[in-house]
Parts: sequence; C-alpha cells; structure tokens
Amino acid sequence: MARSAVPTGSHSVASAKQRANTLRAELDEHGHRYHVLDAPVLTDAQYDALFDELRALEEAYPELVTTDSPTQRVGGTPLAGFDTVEHPVPMLSLEKCTETEELTQWMTRSVAALESTSLAFTCEPKIDGVAVALLYEQGQLVRAATRGDGTTGENITANVRTIQAVPLKLRGKDWPDRMEVRGEIYMSQRDFERFNEAARVAGRQPLVNPRNGAAGSLRQLDPQLAATRPLTWFAYSLGWAEGWEPERHSEVIARFRRWGLRTNNDFSGPHDPADCVAAVAAIEEKRAQLGYDIDGAVIKVDDLEAQRALGVRTRTPRWAIAFKYPAEEATTRLTGVDFQVGRTGAVTPVARLEPVFVGGVTVSNATLHNMDEVERLDLRRGDCVRIRRAGDVIPQVMDVILEERRKGARRVKLPKQCPSCGSPVLRLEEEAVARCSSPAHECPAQRKEALKHFASRLALDIEGLGDKLVEQLVSEGLVTSAADLFALDAEQLQALPRMGEKSALNLLAALDKARHTTLPRFLYALGIREVGEATAAGLARHFGSLEAIEAADLPALEAVPDVGPIVA
Repeated sequence: MARSAVPTGSHSVASAKQRANTLRAELDEHGHRYHVLDAPVLTDAQYDALFDELRALEEAYPELVTTDSPTQRVGGTPLAGFDTVEHPVPMLSLEKCTETEELTQWMTRSVAALESTSLAFTCEPKIDGVAVALLYEQGQLVRAATRGDGTTGENITANVRTIQAVPLKLRGKDWPDRMEVRGEIYMSQRDFERFNEAARVAGRQPLVNPRNGAAGSLRQLDPQLAATRPLTWFAYSLGWAEGWEPERHSEVIARFRRWGLRTNNDFSGPHDPADCVAAVAAIEEKRAQLGYDIDGAVIKVDDLEAQRALGVRTRTPRWAIAFKYPAEEATTRLTGVDFQVGRTGAVTPVARLEPVFVGGVTVSNATLHNMDEVERLDLRRGDCVRIRRAGDVIPQVMDVILEERRKGARRVKLPKQCPSCGSPVLRLEEEAVARCSSPAHECPAQRKEALKHFASRLALDIEGLGDKLVEQLVSEGLVTSAADLFALDAEQLQALPRMGEKSALNLLAALDKARHTTLPRFLYALGIREVGEATAAGLARHFGSLEAIEAADLPALEAVPDVGPIVA
C-alpha cells in the first residue's frame, strides 16, 4: 500500500534523502509495471500518493532533486525553438515490398549476397508513428531527437521526457557507457479516441489521426502541453553503442527489455525464411486487434555482422525491408478535376472528391498523376470512384464504379492554356506529362512551387517559409527567384498580412542560416529536372565543388554514376 505524505519537518536531511531514494525506486518500479509491462499492482490513487510525497520532500529539500526523478519529467519553461542534432549513424528509410514472392526473393538475395548457406530473420509490426533516437549516457536519458532527413534531426528531449513509457534511467547495471536507442513514438487508438472526446467536450479542436497527433505533440515548444498528449513508444533497434558489441538484433531487443525499455510484444525471431513469411502473415491477421495503427511489418537480418556486410544504399539498408499491407480503401464521388502547375511546368490533374474518411483522415483530394491515368480510368465528372490511402501516401483514385455512372457524364479534358499564366499547354510525345510552355520565371505557379521546393526540409530547410508565405511573396512581387529571398528585409516582410515583427525577424534568421548549407542540398534545392537527392549527392561527390559542376561539359557530366544524356 502507498504511504501518505508525511510532514517534511519530521525528516532529517539524511532520512529525507533515504526516503526520497526509496520513493523514486518504488515509483520507477510501478511506472515500469504500468507503462511498459501493462501489469500494474497499485491503483492510480496509491501511485499519486507516493508521487505527492516525493514531490513534497523535493520541495522541502531542493538539494535532493535528481534529473531522473519522476517529478522532473515535465519542464516548466517553453522552448524558443528546437536545436538541430546530427545523427552519427544515419536513420535510414526502408525498401518496401507488397507481395510474399517479393519478400522471399529479398531474403534469397540476402543469403546469396553473403555467399551463406542460410540466414535468420526477425519480424515486427511497422508502427505508424514518429521515429526517434534516444541517447543514454551512464544509463541516463540525455537527449532525444527526431529522424529529420535521416542525417540531421531536431532535439525534442524536453517533450520525450514527458512520455511515461520512456525511462529516464535504465534498469540494471550492465548497460554500455553511451548508446543510441531508436524507436517509434505513437498514440494508441484508445488513447487517441479518449483525447479527442475530451477535446470535443471542452470545445477544443480534435486531432486528425494518431500519427499526426504524435508528430504534432513532439513539435510543441511547451513541454507542459506535450505532457497532456497520451504518447507512448516502442524501442526497435540499436543505433550505436560504446563498449557493447551485440551479435544479433534479437539479442539487442532482449537486452532492451531487461533494461526497462518498452519493446513490441509481437517482435519475433530469429526465423528461417518460411517462418518469417508466416510471422508477417500472423501480424496482418491480428492487425485490427493490436490497438495501434500499423501499415506493415519490418523484416531484418538478425546477424549484425551480416547486416554490416550487406551494407546500405543511398537511403535504405540492404539488411531490412518493410512488407506493406494492403491500404485502406473507400468509395466516394468525383465532384470535379482541377489542374495544378508544378515547379517544372508539369500540369497535373487533381481529383476533387466528396469528403470521405479513409486511412485515418478525411480525404477530399486525390492525385491522378497525368492524363494517361485519367484516360486509363475513363474518368468522368460525377463518377463514383474507389480511392486508396496508406500512411502518409497521397490518396489515389484506383478505379471507377461504372455501374453507378450517371448519364451524360462529361469526360475530363486537358486544358489548352496554363491555369496560372495562360500560356499554351504542350504535351510531347515522349513524355507522359503535359507542361506549361512558359519559362519558370514568367509563370507564377512554377515560381511558387520552385520556391516551396527550395525551402523544403530536404533542400535548404528554411524554417518559417511555408506554402502560404511563399504564395504571398510571389503575389506581392517581392520574390521572383530563390535568390530574391536573401534580399528581403524586415520592413518588406512586416508589411505582409499577419506578419508581425517577431515572425519577420525569425524568417530572416532562418534565411541567414540557410546560406550555410551543403553542396548536395544546394544542388537538390535548385530543382533541376531529374536531379533528386541521390543524383545531387552523386554530383557533389564526383565534382566536389559548385564551380567544377558549372565548368563541366556533357561528357564530364555523363561520367557521373546514374547521370545519363537526358540528366546531363
């Protein structure tokens, strides 16, 4: 049973210290049972009584407060912003497959690549949450960071400390001096619904879906607000460690559990390939009963030395793959088709739909890719259509339900003039997309989209330069090219609607920070057709400087891996 708080005057400093240590140990134990093991032995009232007693002791004897005390999870001062964190080992994306045959082929290729007779694999649910990296030193949580672009993330330590399932101090004694634990922060479906119901009763805006709710919570500058969100997490891998060299991924997960880190109960392995396929199917079968959103399963080579031998591609490891389950689908009606102009002049049809709830969000728009897709679907205005959405993927129109087509439904036609600048729209025979014939600097839509790309997270990552502000800057004639951004001043910015002095100064500071970037990011930011992240990185590696790229002729450019005549 919990003891009630005692008057602080009844303690000497020595006895207060001893009692505080005892209370911390008890609270850590009961917190672990509740949030990690899901096996509480105290009522909420009993836990609260212990917590209140510890808080009273620490208020009476401030010198007894420790950073890993349960009372210190929530900081009191809002942050001015998030610092950046460089990941010593990149946080990579995963290659994806959707068919059992593809998964089997991937496992076979992995075995063949190592010239091995066999390999063992692990399998676990792919949580639809937010990836994070937690740094522990001497068993203490000292930093938490988002994945970001895989190389650089944001410091969200203050918010992650508020998550009860994340231990501030590891259990046991045999942990390494320093290690990075990677995992996924998410909201359970039950907690999401409870939070939204309370928000509706209080007249507050409910969250859109669990994933967005988790991401938005971690972006709160005030940890006290983050603490009100029902977040939890699973640890799923070791980023790196000093003084610990495990041999298998399954060994890592077992050790995590021993140290009090919450891991997924549906993690399984090591498996041979056949058993691994069965494990993937088993997770899909119980998907609706898990209590949290997943969009697939993650399969990894268990042997860590084999992982290192297999290596990585530009953005994905060769030793892991995500098996994606079928996306959620719904039917709705097409109310119209708009045409958007992108940064390269591509004129893309976008379906406007009667709003429908699918894949955790309300969908009213869907991509149609290009006119070939519109013709393949034989899409008509007013058609009843089937749409699909999974995770953050843009909703897609899959097909038309022809039995429900209305008489006289009109075909969707490509516009003859650019909806932005009025220039003729051209469709070349060798290209699937139609394009505005106007140069980028003469078409407002192309200018806006090019600027949005320039400021995007994987390009120059200019914080505060969002879509609406880009629209304003172009509409007001303040910016016609990316270079103009760096000539803006506070007076010009403050003259814009809803732009105060502080916002203007923050944007100028972000622009100044963006002047100092890497060559791959800068090349990608320029928005050259066919030059994505991987090609930009390849050009930077090959030439080493912008001046060398500018001086290169076609043969020199074609000498770069993955650069052919069209890209050159």
